[in-house]
Amino acid sequence: MNAAARMNTVSAALQNAARALHGHSDSPRLDAELLLGKLLGLSRPGLIARGDEPCASDCEQSYARLIDARRQGVPVAYLTGRREFWSLNLRVTSAVLVPRPETEILVEQALQRLPRDRAAAVLDLGTGSGAIALAIAAERPDAQVIAVDISAAALEVAMQNGRELGLSRIDWRLGDWFEALSGERFDMIVANPPYVAAADPALEKLTAEPLIALCNGPSGLEALATIAAGAPAHLNDGGWLMVEHGRDQAQSVAQLLQQQGFVSIDSHLDLSGFPRVTLGTTHSRNQETS
Repeated sequence: MNAAARMNTVSAALQNAARALHGHSDSPRLDAELLLGKLLGLSRPGLIARGDEPCASDCEQSYARLIDARRQGVPVAYLTGRREFWSLNLRVTSAVLVPRPETEILVEQALQRLPRDRAAAVLDLGTGSGAIALAIAAERPDAQVIAVDISAAALEVAMQNGRELGLSRIDWRLGDWFEALSGERFDMIVANPPYVAAADPALEKLTAEPLIALCNGPSGLEALATIAAGAPAHLNDGGWLMVEHGRDQAQSVAQLLQQQGFVSIDSHLDLSGFPRVTLGTTHSRNQETS
């Protein structure tokens, strides 16, 4: 293979792309591999195995466009159209927030409190791609899951994910928080609502994602306060409310839950060691035995 040919190999394309993404991504090599793998229909090991094979010119052009979009801040998940969450391969579009690893902490805490031997009613507020609802439904087949979102476009993505995963029993509803749930009660309410403050500079790096899923007001606590206030009327006795929040909001969220009469309030850390999920129940176990 001559020098010119080696410059157009899969391996060379990956190296050049990773170099171009340096400073624009926390994982430039991984991003480069995922994007080229999407174009070529290859896994990451497959790319390595075919590293010496040439890239066609049309592939190079398409790849360059993807790399440029990634440099502009478009998430890899939007460029590939897929994101893995809780071992589920989810479809994502710009209508939904990209599912993040820290949200799996919320799923873990939910599953620890959901029974395996009987049906439980679960509500997922602001479902987006459906990630939380689908993960719970996959792990607890007997659970009766209702998932709500204010965005019709987001709800369509969630429903499509449900169809692709064969989890068709979820009840998807369009509405603003509790408005589509008059009189209904649940054993658990979970939510990953918008919690970024309007002035938070982090929003500058998230412009590709839907603002409605990221920010709901000046403090970042507005949606969390609405959920905490509305949850007691929709929870069965002993039911749980658990919400994801920002890493510096745990104390404020705990206070919101306490103000609404929740007890056994606790916060749980994400993989970076920050409090990410706060939960509470409508009564304490101590009250049962007193």
